[in-house]
Amino acid sequence: MSSAHTLEKAGPGNSAPAPAAHESAAHDTVLHAIRTHTQAEHPSAFLAMSRGTSAFTAPGLDGVIAYRRAGRYLVQLGGPFAAPQSYLPLLDRFVAHAHEQDLRVVGAQLQRHDAQAYAERDFTVNQFGSSWVVHLPDFTLRGTRFMRMRNKISRAFRNGLQVSEVSPDDVSGAIRDIDAAWLGSKGDEARPLEFLVGELGGAAQEHRRLFVGTIDSRPVGYISYSPVYGERAGWMHDLSRRIPDGSPGLMEAINSHVIDVLRDEGATWLHFGFTPFTGLDHGNEMPGHSASFQWLMHFLWDQGAALYPAQTQLAYKEKWAPQDPIPEYVAFDGPASVAAFAHIFRACNAF
Repeated sequence: MSSAHTLEKAGPGNSAPAPAAHESAAHDTVLHAIRTHTQAEHPSAFLAMSRGTSAFTAPGLDGVIAYRRAGRYLVQLGGPFAAPQSYLPLLDRFVAHAHEQDLRVVGAQLQRHDAQAYAERDFTVNQFGSSWVVHLPDFTLRGTRFMRMRNKISRAFRNGLQVSEVSPDDVSGAIRDIDAAWLGSKGDEARPLEFLVGELGGAAQEHRRLFVGTIDSRPVGYISYSPVYGERAGWMHDLSRRIPDGSPGLMEAINSHVIDVLRDEGATWLHFGFTPFTGLDHGNEMPGHSASFQWLMHFLWDQGAALYPAQTQLAYKEKWAPQDPIPEYVAFDGPASVAAFAHIFRACNAF
C-alpha cells in the first residue's frame, strides 16, 4: 500500500467542510507548490487552489497533484507541481493510490513537459486543445485589424460603462444576479462549470483580482483574473460573465481597461487560458498517441458546440492577437478512453 495524504479544500465537490486548520494547510501547501515548481510553465496552475479540488501529497516528496474524483476516475489538473527529483515518484505514488482503490487516472491540461513524462510512463497522451497568451509590452489596439473592436469598446463606454476593481464581498448580490442571468441565457440544462475554470471566493480570493463594469451604477459584467507563475508570469483572464442583453463590447471594454492597468503596473503577460479542441496540430502529438482520439478532438472542434463552445471562446481570444498557441494535453492511464474523457467534463460539472 502506498503512503500518501490527500488534502481537501472546503467547497463545491466536498460533502462536508474541512476543519479550518486542515483547509488552511491545504491552501498553503498547494500555493507553495504552484509558486515554486513552475518548470511546466502551466498558465492555469492557480486553478489547483479552487475549493473542492483535492491535493495529493506523499511523505518525503516535495510537491502536490491537484485532482477531483469523478466516478471511477481521479481527474488530474496538469502534472505534478513538484520538485524535479519528486516529480516522477509523486506521479507513481498517485497512480498506485488510484489503483489501490480500483480507480484509473486521467490527466487534463498537461503541458508539453508533463506530456512527455506521462508518455514515457506508458500513458496514452493526446493533444486536448491549447491555451492562449498576449505579450503586453507589444500589444496595441491600433490599426485596421482592431477597428471593429475599438468601435465596440467605444460604444460601451459611450453607453456609460465604468470599470473598477472591487472585492467580491462588496458586490456579492450583483455577482449573483449577473451569474443567474448569464446562466439562464444558456438554456434550461446549463450548469456552472468548475475545476478547469476559475471561481470567486474562498481562501484563495485574496490572490485574485476582480474588475466589474457598471452602467448607471448597475453592475452589468465582470472578469476575474488569477495569478500566473513561472517565466511567463502575469495574470490569467479567467472567470467572466455579463448580463445577456447589455451593451455590445462590455467584456472587451472591461478587459481593455484591465490591460491598461496591468501594463501600468509592469505586468508582461496576460493569459487567456485553455480552450479545448483549439490549436490542434499533428506536430504537437506525442509518440504513442491515439489516432482515433486525435480524430475525435478535430470532430469536436467542428461539431462539439453542445459539449463546449470552443469556436466562440477562440473567437474572443483571437480578438486580442495572442501569441502562437500553447498545446495542452490529456493523458490516459492505459488506452485512450471516451469514458475517461467524459469524466473530465463530469469533474467540471458539465453534466
